[in-house]
Order: sequence, then structure tokens, then C-alpha cells
Amino acid sequence: MLTYRQLPPSEREAIIARTSKQLLSRYVREDQPLTVQVMDADHEEPIELPAGAVTLLLDILGAMASGQGVTIIPEDAELTTVQAADILHVSRPFLIKLLDEGQIPYRRVGKHRRIRMEDVMNYKRTIDQQREAVLDQLVADAQDQDMGYD
Repeated sequence: MLTYRQLPPSEREAIIARTSKQLLSRYVREDQPLTVQVMDADHEEPIELPAGAVTLLLDILGAMASGQGVTIIPEDAELTTVQAADILHVSRPFLIKLLDEGQIPYRRVGKHRRIRMEDVMNYKRTIDQQREAVLDQLVADAQDQDMGYD
């Protein structure tokens, strides 16, 4: 399984990431590949990057500019319960409860549970949408009750 983890950057790396993101974002067109010119001491070479890779690169540079580490995990990867809990920012026992309740599909490998990355992200999207809806309702209620929100 291809998994890559970059620990939080140094202050210098964060500055380079911020500058790189700003410069690169000037040339990005939605859903369009981008050709970059790589210059080395010995040669120059144009490299065409697919649109998805450019978007991902900008996200990585943005996270690094903010001082965050980055982990890249393919969608078809199978995760351990510890890895899935880390991605969801929940405890492992809470994740086990979600699995046992059928809220996230999983399979057993011997005594161990394995969860597809895609299923973890689907659960996360659903929960995030539910949270957003609750917050929207709270704001609407506050506005209806004239609590200072316009």
C-alpha cells in the first residue's frame, strides 16, 4: 500500500511552501493540466502535471505553509482501526462502536478489523454534512429569535 507521511515542516519549509503555493496558484486553471519547467544545474525539462495532481499539490503546500504534516493514503487502501480512528480524530474504542453499530463497513482479517479508506471518508463526509446542517439550523433559530445575528 502506497502511504506517504510528511511530518510537520520546519519554519523554513513552511515559508517555502507558502511562497510556492502563491506562485503556482497563479497558473492553475480548473480541471486543466499544468506544464511546469524544471530547471536543474545540468538541464531543463518541461513536465505536464494532471489537473488532479496540481490540486493535490496546492493542498499539500497549503497544509505545509500552515505548519501541518501531511499524510497521503490511496482511496482503495485498507486501514487498521488505529489508522481509521486517527483519520476521524476519534478514539479507537469509539471507532469500534461505530463499526459494531454498522455505521462504517469493515471486514475481518483473522481477529483484526480492516476498514476501506473510501468507507472512512464517506462516513466523515456524512458526519460533516450533518454537523453543517445542525449549525445552519442553529443560526436560523438565532436569527428567528432576533439574537443579534443578521
